[in-house]
Amino acid sequence: MGSQNEINVNVLVIGAGPTGLGAAKRLQQLVRIASIATRLTPATDVYQDAPSWLIVDSNETPGGLASTDVTPEGFLYDVGGHVIFSHYKYFDDCIAQALPNETDWYTHQRISYVRCKNLWVPYPFQNNISMLPKEEQVKCMDGMIDAALEARVSNTKPQNFDEWIVRMMGTGIADLFMRPYNYKVWAVPTTKMQCAWLGERVAAPDLKSVTKNVILQKTAGNWGPNATFRFPAVGGTGAIWIAVANTLAKKNTRFGERGAVKKVDADNKRVMLQDGTTIKYDKLISTMAVDSLVEHMGDQELVNLSKGLFYSSTHVIGVGIRGERPERIGDKCWLYFPEDDCPFYRATIFSNYSPNNQPAASKKLATTQLADGSQPSDTSAREGPYWSIMLEVSESSMKPVDEKNMLRDCIQGLINTEMLRPADEIVSTYHRRFDHGYPTPSLEREGVLKQLLPKLQAKDIFSRGRFGSWRYEVGNQDHSFMLGVEAADRIVNGAVELTLNYPDFVNGRMNDERRLIDGGQIFQNKGTDKADAAGDARPVDIAANRAGTATNGVGGDEQPFRTNGA
Repeated sequence: MGSQNEINVNVLVIGAGPTGLGAAKRLQQLVRIASIATRLTPATDVYQDAPSWLIVDSNETPGGLASTDVTPEGFLYDVGGHVIFSHYKYFDDCIAQALPNETDWYTHQRISYVRCKNLWVPYPFQNNISMLPKEEQVKCMDGMIDAALEARVSNTKPQNFDEWIVRMMGTGIADLFMRPYNYKVWAVPTTKMQCAWLGERVAAPDLKSVTKNVILQKTAGNWGPNATFRFPAVGGTGAIWIAVANTLAKKNTRFGERGAVKKVDADNKRVMLQDGTTIKYDKLISTMAVDSLVEHMGDQELVNLSKGLFYSSTHVIGVGIRGERPERIGDKCWLYFPEDDCPFYRATIFSNYSPNNQPAASKKLATTQLADGSQPSDTSAREGPYWSIMLEVSESSMKPVDEKNMLRDCIQGLINTEMLRPADEIVSTYHRRFDHGYPTPSLEREGVLKQLLPKLQAKDIFSRGRFGSWRYEVGNQDHSFMLGVEAADRIVNGAVELTLNYPDFVNGRMNDERRLIDGGQIFQNKGTDKADAAGDARPVDIAANRAGTATNGVGGDEQPFRTNGA
């Protein structure tokens, strides 16, 4: 094992967010499979063909960008808007094992709107223009008809997100909603974003259906993978990942100050921690933001390459209010704001997700201010009930913000959009800035990633996760978790990383080949690391994959879905 301050492992995982925990979960399972196959018990610590592993994180509490903060008054706020929905049975298995009881969850039907022209337009906006004023309906329909006619004769693909919007929806919807809203979210103009990432993220309107709804004054039904979602009953989204981490063997975890990474020595396959410990590894799964990873490596070539990636920062604002939830708020889940009468792009009625996201009504809290900024006449601590709103504001070099006055401006924005009344009593506020909020699918992104990820993988470093692999289209919690799972399978078994390399494929189906318990499936593949990391492998055979008979197409003899009946 080396000196007292030196640890040797086959696989080191940096980061205990969803991706790192996914990798650790799969590594632990593979060790267990090996112990069963060799008729050894885990207590012996002797495994044939099983990797030793360790997961480290500088935070004492796991969760990363899927964690939850609690204010002194007892209001909970996630790191942005997170809900649980899934494309993977393996993810479902792991979450069910961590939080197995029906009482651990609330299940919700998404009730979501877009605030436009002082109206609440059902989401998705482009399918519900029937709710707009007549003159706006005309502009949107004009644009959609022009777009449909153009699509018939066009023989070129959109070159950026802005062109995709106009091609799919027309200039009316583009100007009224898509352009201003996406600028507020991404903090870059739509002309500077690619469109290959879209997939199921943006609903393309059906002209006939929209026309029918306009004439009949009807709204379109729910769309998208999160039309139904789950949320933890207690502890916010962060409770999920704390529970998942609790299923890992403690001897394989190193969280808090003793898990803080100081330097990554890629040439010698060593990671130095802040407390002086050195960890020697064979393979490294890093879920750090890849631009931060290469800085820790001190590799100037890779640092320069990473500068071609763009990201935005996210400000999360929380407002706790005294009183019963107003009828105007009702059972809304999250709301979108494309217009400039508020700085936030999204508001989540966080108290609607769980009654435990805010203090009990019996708790006595003082009113700190009224929504209009004036001081209350009564500052004594009084009982509730309480409800809460969580807001998100983006920031980048192309979209600066007034951070000093952001809380004030957001509360005024809530008044402007009729979410709050001027006399509403505010009992708690929260503001936290997350430097890496959204990994931008910029025009330059693929050119950078197709060089950067293979260069890292050539050093036996698998950079994965929301910012590790920088692909927003597979950046939800289920995707992020499976990026870690599949990286572990790639390292141990040579399996294909479908989520990283084929986002449209995994997003278009329920991926049920890999399970946590039944059989402990092992996937093997002989394709090259370089082709897989770069996303250059040929598309998988979807029909064959559903039947479990496909090869991946990187080489002629891969078996990505081979089951080991352990």
